[in-house]
Amino acid sequence: MIATEAVKEAQEASPLTRIQIVLVILALACGGFAIGTGEFAIMGLLPDVASTFAVTTPQAGYVISAYALGVVVGAPLIAIAGAKSSRRTLLLILMAVFTVGNLASAVAPDFLSFIVLRFLSGLPHGAYFGVSALVAASLVPLDMRARTVGYVMLGLTGATLVGTPVMALFGQYLSWRVMFLAVGLISVLTVTLIWIYLPRDKPAVGASVVRELVAFTHPQVLLTLTLAATGFGGMFSIFSYIASTATEVAHMPVGMIPVIMVLFGIGMNVGNVVGSKLADIALMGTIGGMLVFNIVVMTLFSLTAATPWMLCTSVFLIGCTFAAGPAIQTRLMDVAADGQTLAAASMHSAFNIANALGAWLGGLAIAFGYGYAATGYVGAFLSFIGLFVFAASVLLERRGRPTHGPRALVSIRQE
Repeated sequence: MIATEAVKEAQEASPLTRIQIVLVILALACGGFAIGTGEFAIMGLLPDVASTFAVTTPQAGYVISAYALGVVVGAPLIAIAGAKSSRRTLLLILMAVFTVGNLASAVAPDFLSFIVLRFLSGLPHGAYFGVSALVAASLVPLDMRARTVGYVMLGLTGATLVGTPVMALFGQYLSWRVMFLAVGLISVLTVTLIWIYLPRDKPAVGASVVRELVAFTHPQVLLTLTLAATGFGGMFSIFSYIASTATEVAHMPVGMIPVIMVLFGIGMNVGNVVGSKLADIALMGTIGGMLVFNIVVMTLFSLTAATPWMLCTSVFLIGCTFAAGPAIQTRLMDVAADGQTLAAASMHSAFNIANALGAWLGGLAIAFGYGYAATGYVGAFLSFIGLFVFAASVLLERRGRPTHGPRALVSIRQE
């Protein structure tokens, strides 16, 4: 009965036609493509950045850390600050800030200003994806929410497959500044598309900072965010050192590294599409099943990393572990009650914590002499912790503390 009412409410809240819904999702995904390209393409251009500003490549890596810090800090703060704003307005502001940050990054005069601009560019990241997921979910019936969230995330996963290598190529042959200029222009396109296709809406009734903060008093929200921070950590533990693993463990030529990156990108896109569809069928089953899948695949990576074709296969499968992304994002919608925006945005703070945690623990394993292949065992260990958190969430729910469900999911209440 509750599910039926939620479906009816979602359908009534979205009077858009099928074509209009597709255009809205494309607009939101365009923003995801810009953000994903800006975040990942710089990783292949650090030597060029270092040369421009006369710093070492490891020092140039601070710009990646600055961006990630911006994501972690910005997601909850912006979600709180924008609690009383309409979602359309908030998305336009977020993408406008991202646009300015990237265009300014393209003309940064010195290294310090570049670091500051990358931090500022990272601030809208988490809130944009969180609000986009809420908007997308509000446009479709309950049994299509995760799938639609996955469509928006295709912008991010598509960036790893297309945007990152193309922009990295342009950056190497022209200048890394060209990459940020292109990202800024794609962001301008996103602002235009959102302005045209996303209907004007009103802030949620009773929206307030306090109501958003209440989300973090719900144990299920905290457990889900912890699950995201640990469950995704394994992927970054491996991916952060994949180039060295390929060349030093599998003894593959350097020219194969772009191929490995493409395989990872294909895996992320396959995982995103398949995982989002599975999540609409069995949300918690998909999350738990993917954590088990992570443990198996990452252990396999460590055991077979010395064999080139197995390494390539494992990299593709590790990319597929992104299948849990839409499911976890949708889970947060279900458990956040009236703190939808803050919880959804914080998902991407957790994602970046996973990035830092996985890379750090993987680096420790290498520094202690276990070798690059050991990053797979680190990833499996993190996924095991994620599975433990998942079990705690399920047990808590079964003991009579149900989630708040999708009753407050999202409604684009048009003006």
